Amino acid sequence: MNSSIMSGSCPNMNKHTFPILDQFHVTIETTHNPLEIPLENLFSMAARLNKKRSFLFVSKLLGKHIAVNPYTSLLSGAALAVLLYEDLSQGEDKRIAAWKQCMVRGLIDPDQAREAYESLMKVQMTLPEDVRFVGFAETATALGHSMYELFADRATYIHSTREYLPEIEPDIQFEEEHSHAMSHRCYALDSESLAEGGPLVLVDDEITTGNTTLNIIRDIQRTYPRKQYYIASLLDWRTDADEQKFTALEHELGITITPLCLLKGKIQVMGEPSIDASGEKTGTESASLIHVISVAGELEPWRAVSADSKGNRWSAPYLRYTGRFGIHSSHNAGLDSGISRIAALLREKRKGRHTLVMGTGEFMHIPMRVAAEMGDGVMYQSTTRSPIHTVNRPGYAVVAGEGYASPEDPTVRNYIYNVLPGQYDEIFVLMERHMSEERMQPMLDVLSQLGCKQIYVVYCGVPQEG
Repeated sequence: MNSSIMSGSCPNMNKHTFPILDQFHVTIETTHNPLEIPLENLFSMAARLNKKRSFLFVSKLLGKHIAVNPYTSLLSGAALAVLLYEDLSQGEDKRIAAWKQCMVRGLIDPDQAREAYESLMKVQMTLPEDVRFVGFAETATALGHSMYELFADRATYIHSTREYLPEIEPDIQFEEEHSHAMSHRCYALDSESLAEGGPLVLVDDEITTGNTTLNIIRDIQRTYPRKQYYIASLLDWRTDADEQKFTALEHELGITITPLCLLKGKIQVMGEPSIDASGEKTGTESASLIHVISVAGELEPWRAVSADSKGNRWSAPYLRYTGRFGIHSSHNAGLDSGISRIAALLREKRKGRHTLVMGTGEFMHIPMRVAAEMGDGVMYQSTTRSPIHTVNRPGYAVVAGEGYASPEDPTVRNYIYNVLPGQYDEIFVLMERHMSEERMQPMLDVLSQLGCKQIYVVYCGVPQEG
């Protein structure tokens, strides 16, 4: 077992103690684990460079800070979808028990993840009514998408974005109170993505206090009123007082809010971290060879102008069906075909046995799906905004990391974690939008020092006009 999440001696079998850097420890009391997934399969622990919270649950499912089998990450969203389907169908579908067994096998054993995911996708579960899914940027954009896509019809998905599109009025806007990056916006290009009436599912990787969820429910209810909400997450750490806020909002607005999660519990932190914000450097002196590839045209573009924090504008097209602008079940087949074409093109470029496919920021789901179709020996992860303390020692969750100015907004710092020299034969970094060499240079400098001889920067969108 990974020593970073080894339980301390505790008479309560529902309590687990996780030491972090021999400086402080986090004790978790598990109150709900519907699939009985061992905690060591869900997360590891790291120290966090954040005054409001000194630690981070580093997910082993998301493919953000730790590389994962892409099917494992896709299956985590599918697991939440089955829990939702069970609630909506009131547990009357006799197949649910078998689906759960299949999911658990895949989530615990990466070698069984593909079979489990593909078998669930073949089920094509049918929703009893129209259901809207909303994923929270940036970490849950793929989680929400993989939850939504398990349903054959009557589903829409949109994810919030930290990007600012000055020429489009956001449908909803809310704040993430505990985060290092606060403003979220949703730009729905059609009314279906947030339409009032049926249930709406808010998807996040982790719920700490739930204040962000309360904010967005209030905002949605003002414009797109409905009676039923679900909050779906991998981890739910709300206290009794936090949960009472949800009960109060239910009474105030006349709604029901149903939580779904893979693990629910209470957290207690003992001790204080004393860490150097610089972390440890693990780079290499050997620069990588970087190739630039374009697969533009395989997925439908969407022209929209973004503005960074300094007001600089960039008009290179986005992709239409990432989820940022809303997607409906009827769009899935076209997206699937485009993903398969990109995967086939990149599969031809593969030369090694150990390959990493990397998503960038909010652009996670399409790279994850591409990685899943690129053959055996492919792992997936994404860049992130999260500042985490890195220490190269056994059992610690984040052993390496490098930061750089984001190509989308140079005032925002992005990070690549847990890539060590010689770990991969090649790395494919997928970019949603085509960026200029000047904007890309800080990222390219970091990529070149990761210790991987062959790196491919793959542009999925077309260049900026003019």
